[in-house]
Amino acid sequence: MAAARPSGSWSRALCRLLLLTLAILIFASDACKNVTLYVPFKLDAEKLIGRVNLKECFTAANLIHSSDPDFQILEDGSVYTTNTVLLSSEKRSFTILLSNTENQEKKKIFVFLEHQTKVLKKRQTKETVLRRAKRRWAPIPCSMLENSLGPFPLFLQQVQSDTAQNYTIYYSIRGPGVDQEPRNLFYVERDTGNLYCTRPVDREQYESFEIIAFATTPDGYTPELPLPLIIKIEDENDNYPIFTEETYTFTIFENCRVGTTVGQVCATDKDEPDTMHTRLKYSIIGQVPPSPTLFSMHPTTGVITTTSSQLDRELIDKYQLKIKVQDMDGQYFGLQTTSTCIINIDDVNDNLPTFTRTSYVTSVEENTVDMEILRVTVEDKDLVNTANWRANYTILKGNENGNFKIVTDAKTNEGILCVVKPLNYEEKQQVILQIGVVNEAPFSREASSRSAMSTATVTVNVQDQDEGPECNPPIQTIRMNENAAVGTTSNGYKAYDPDTRSSSGIRYKKLTDPTGWVTVDENTGSIKVFRSLDREAETIRNGIYNITVLASDQAGRTCTGTLGIILQDVNDNGPFIPKKTVIICKPTMSSAEIVAVDPDEPINGPPFDFSLESSTSDVQRMWRLNEINDTAARLSYQNDPAFGSYVVPITVRDRLGMSSVTSLDVILCDCITENDCTHRADPRIGGGGVQLGKWAILAILLGIALLFCILFTLVCGASGVSKQPKVIPDDLAQQNLIVSNTEAPGDDKVYSANGFTTQTVGASAQGVCGTMGSGVKNGGQETIEMVKGGHQTLESCRGAGHHHTLDSCRGGHTEVDNCRYTYSEWHSFTQPRLGEKVYLCNQDENHKHAQDYVLTYNYEGRGSVAGSVGCCSERQEEDGLEFLDNLEPKFRTLAEACMKR
Repeated sequence: MAAARPSGSWSRALCRLLLLTLAILIFASDACKNVTLYVPFKLDAEKLIGRVNLKECFTAANLIHSSDPDFQILEDGSVYTTNTVLLSSEKRSFTILLSNTENQEKKKIFVFLEHQTKVLKKRQTKETVLRRAKRRWAPIPCSMLENSLGPFPLFLQQVQSDTAQNYTIYYSIRGPGVDQEPRNLFYVERDTGNLYCTRPVDREQYESFEIIAFATTPDGYTPELPLPLIIKIEDENDNYPIFTEETYTFTIFENCRVGTTVGQVCATDKDEPDTMHTRLKYSIIGQVPPSPTLFSMHPTTGVITTTSSQLDRELIDKYQLKIKVQDMDGQYFGLQTTSTCIINIDDVNDNLPTFTRTSYVTSVEENTVDMEILRVTVEDKDLVNTANWRANYTILKGNENGNFKIVTDAKTNEGILCVVKPLNYEEKQQVILQIGVVNEAPFSREASSRSAMSTATVTVNVQDQDEGPECNPPIQTIRMNENAAVGTTSNGYKAYDPDTRSSSGIRYKKLTDPTGWVTVDENTGSIKVFRSLDREAETIRNGIYNITVLASDQAGRTCTGTLGIILQDVNDNGPFIPKKTVIICKPTMSSAEIVAVDPDEPINGPPFDFSLESSTSDVQRMWRLNEINDTAARLSYQNDPAFGSYVVPITVRDRLGMSSVTSLDVILCDCITENDCTHRADPRIGGGGVQLGKWAILAILLGIALLFCILFTLVCGASGVSKQPKVIPDDLAQQNLIVSNTEAPGDDKVYSANGFTTQTVGASAQGVCGTMGSGVKNGGQETIEMVKGGHQTLESCRGAGHHHTLDSCRGGHTEVDNCRYTYSEWHSFTQPRLGEKVYLCNQDENHKHAQDYVLTYNYEGRGSVAGSVGCCSERQEEDGLEFLDNLEPKFRTLAEACMKR
């Protein structure tokens, strides 16, 4: 089935026209394919009647012209009527001329207009002829113009099946516009297949319709597949372009450059896109105020720009534009819409503030402060209450002393001139100020010949005022000798009347006098020495003694000043040595440095002369002085004096012979540094320090030997203790015996007492004199030094009715006051008593020790099967002592003393 138009017989005129057209195609080599448009009998003005494919004929054409003035051809090939056209019975035609102005090439398209009713009649009369042609059951392009005026029903096309030559075929359609919304818009004649439209269609509502055509026989047989038919609705320019906003509002700064973008407007059109119906063109059709013309609009984008840089907000702050948009690319017959655009001109600082007057005169009383004395005004054409309008005032000249300041009144924009520091009429009766003003915002215009600051002159007249006395300068000084006699007078503080510049009639009164040294005369202000002046007093700073004086006039007005008495030094103080105690570490140093000071001025001070006071011959024999510099000397000992404290009187004289004697307490100490001696309980002796001296190791060894002998004695007397064993706690500090036979660095000696090697105990052994001290070597004598332990005495061994102590065995708990013993004394004391105790231990027939031998021993260490190496424990049985068989040689002697083998 194929679509065909109804046919009829052609008239002679039409045949002649076809022959003429054929001749034109043969002889005109530059002519393109002819185009036939089917149109109604009457064509209204400015209506689309069809479209011609111009690109197919001539692609490079840039000029289009119609030979018939009743028709206009657009760039996309749309053919519009310019006037109302009525078609006669004859066929009407015109020529489209296409040309390229660059290469002068030209081509033509012949357009033929046919009346629609004639075509329908022709197809109907020739229907039998058309049926003889071979047809295909395929879709044929079909379209209709939107909002068509008819007549309705409007014939669209004919569908036909090839099987109609053999069968009786009935045609039918379904789909949108038929049995779907919009219903009954299309229908087809059952027998002929002619497709009709019943009413106008709006393309903006329905762009196209896709319906399905069916061919069936009367008995229901379907010889053809369903045929899809697409009916496209051709667009008509029936929609006006519409602006997106009724009123556009833009803001732009004044004095902007040419070409500055103001804003962009936009419009929409519901007609078919990418056609002349939606090709919009923008323009400005009016401006308020009408001149000067300052804006332009891009016809395609709708962007508004400036055409002048003379925008001045101070002249016109707002412009109103009437804008237009028109479709058909702005052709006069295109549809158009207008809108309003308001452009506000924003302010910039292009106007300087200027003073309303160039000079001002005002007055102020002297001594007035924090007072407004003048207000100045300025004019500024910029926008009020903006940074471009607000003024900043400044004082350019005349305020070198800082008496004035000028601020801005935020409400009125006036400049307020104030006095912030009192003026003095006696010093200056008139002050001339130069003030300037600028805006908060910087000036926007480029540098010009005139300055960016407006200036004015202010004359301030200072008015006199009856003032009180003036203390000027506030600090005055005089000079006096420090040894001035009581009753000595001198000029004092002077105040004066600023008006008369005189001091008459002014009374004076002393306000402060730290030490009460002077008095002030009420009438003259002179001072009198009341007590002796001393430059070296503690209240004196830098040799100046300050008093405060109050000056008052007859009206009771006052002022206060300070009088500084500069005390001139006299040589009334001898030099002395401030450090009264001198420590000399005898092993490491043989002298000490002493320094003298003199409270007097340097002119009455160094160089000093040091000498030993010769009152005693011992001082001259033991000590010697050597000067180091002007203020220091070196004190050294001679003839190897013993450790101890010595009093050495030293006389120091200044350059003028003034002298003083300082008695130094010189301590000869066995120490390495002075701190070693000063940290001891008694720095006058050479032992007992927390830090060990040179012979400390020897003292430790000898002390440990003594402790070990006492321990041996206690072990031998432990047989008489109670049988109830005592529990030895595990958390006691571990006690270990350490072999040591070093008496001093580089001097190894081994001391024995009855065959026992001297041992040291690792913890603090409490026995004779408390904690063991340091051994020193002094004058070839070996001594043992022990620190006084604070009520710690030697626990004695009672045997055979005897009670022995370290202090000549005087019985009881004796506190040792002097813990320095020679080695011979220690040896003579321990040897007989140690032998006696050993003898008593060995002569006991029952092999038991007396009760007074039992002492609790410290824990020796964990892991020992015996728990303690001492045999003097509370257990009386000999069971469990098998571990004594495996003792090392150093413990066997101790074991033999505790147990008879």
